[in-house]
Amino acid sequence: MTRALIDLDAIAHNTRLLARAANGSGVMAVVKADGFGHGAVPVARTALASGASWLGVTSLREAMELRSAGITAPILMWLYAPFEELDEALLGGIDVSASSTTALETLAGAAQRTGRTAAVHLKADTGLSRGGATAAEWPHLLAAAVKLRDAGLLEIRAVWSHLAHAEDPSDPGLRRQLEAFSLARAAAREAGIESPLIHLANSAAVLQLPEAHFDLVRPGIALYGAEPVPGRVFGLRPAMTLESTVILTKRVSPGTGVSYGPDFYTDRETTLALVPAGYADGVPRGIGGRASVSIGGVRCPIVGRVAMDQVVVDVGDSPVVPGDRVVIFGSGEGGEPTVGEWAEWVDTNAHEILTGIGTRVPRVHYSVESPNETSTRNPSLPVECAEITPS
Repeated sequence: MTRALIDLDAIAHNTRLLARAANGSGVMAVVKADGFGHGAVPVARTALASGASWLGVTSLREAMELRSAGITAPILMWLYAPFEELDEALLGGIDVSASSTTALETLAGAAQRTGRTAAVHLKADTGLSRGGATAAEWPHLLAAAVKLRDAGLLEIRAVWSHLAHAEDPSDPGLRRQLEAFSLARAAAREAGIESPLIHLANSAAVLQLPEAHFDLVRPGIALYGAEPVPGRVFGLRPAMTLESTVILTKRVSPGTGVSYGPDFYTDRETTLALVPAGYADGVPRGIGGRASVSIGGVRCPIVGRVAMDQVVVDVGDSPVVPGDRVVIFGSGEGGEPTVGEWAEWVDTNAHEILTGIGTRVPRVHYSVESPNETSTRNPSLPVECAEITPS
C-alpha cells in the first residue's frame, strides 16, 4: 500500500552532473545506509555506469553486500570497532580507513592472517572532530603506517578528511579545514608517503569548491537529488517518490477529534482519508498539522497525530475514494511536496527523511533509459481534491 519509487534515471543524471562538476577528479558515490534509503546495490550499479569509479560505505556489512551482488569496483569503508576482525574486508578487496595506530594494528593483524595487503586510507581530523587523527596524533599515525607498509602489510592508498561545512565557501571554519588538510598532506609527503590518492569534497564541495576536488570527490546526498547548498539549485533530480493509497474515507461533522489525544478537531464538516503510512514507515511522528500530501496533484494536510502505521488526511469536499494514490513526497514537478519541504517541516535535513523510510516500505526501482533492467510504474494521479490550508 505504501512504497518508495526509485528513479534510477535520476541517479544516473545526478552522477553525470556531479562528474562534470568534479572536472576530471574521480567520483566516489557514497551509498551507505542502503544508498540513503534508495537501495545500495541498484544505486551503486547505476552510479558506476554513469561516471562514478568508487563506492563509499560506512561498514563492512555494507561493503560485503555490494561484493555479494557482484560489484567489483573499488570500495572504501570507514567505520568499525576497535580490534574488529577485518579479514573479510581484505579478502573482499575492500579499502579501509584508519584514524589511529590501533586501527592500523587491526589491519596489520588481518593482513598477517589472510596473506593480503591491507589497502588503507589514512584519515586526518581537520576540524570535524569525529573520525581522523588530530594534528598531534597525525605524525604518529603516519610513522606507524610507513613502518607497516615497509613490512609489506599495508598499502597506503589515500590521505583523506571530511568537511564540517562546505555550504558557505567563505566560512572561516572551512578555510581553517582546508589549511589543516594542506598541512596534513605535507606531513604525509615528508614521512615518505608518495602519491597517495587525496580526497576531501562532499556534495556541497563538489558543486562549488573546486579547490577541494583533488583526486576523488565523495558526493552523498546530491547523488539522490537533494540540493546540498541552501538557496542554490544545481539541476539535481530527486530520485525517490514516496507514495501510498487511500484505504478508507469518512464524512465527519465539525468538532470531530482526529487520532490520539486528540489534539486536533475538525472545524467544519469534512471528509477524512486514512493513509497507511506512519512513523514506522518514516513519516515523522510530530509532523501532523505541518505537513501535507498530494492527492490528484493538490495538497491536503495531515491532521492529528501520526500513528505507527497510518495518518489521517483532511480532503475537504473532494470526491476522494479508497484506492486513490497519495504522494507523500516526490520531485515536486506535479505540485507534490518534496523531501526538502518535509525536512523543513521537521527541522532536519533530507538525509534523515530519506534514510528514515522504514524497511517494510518496498523499494520499486524503475528506469526509462534501461527499461529491461528494472521494474516500471504508472505515474498517473487518478483524482483531484480540494486544496485545504492546514489549521
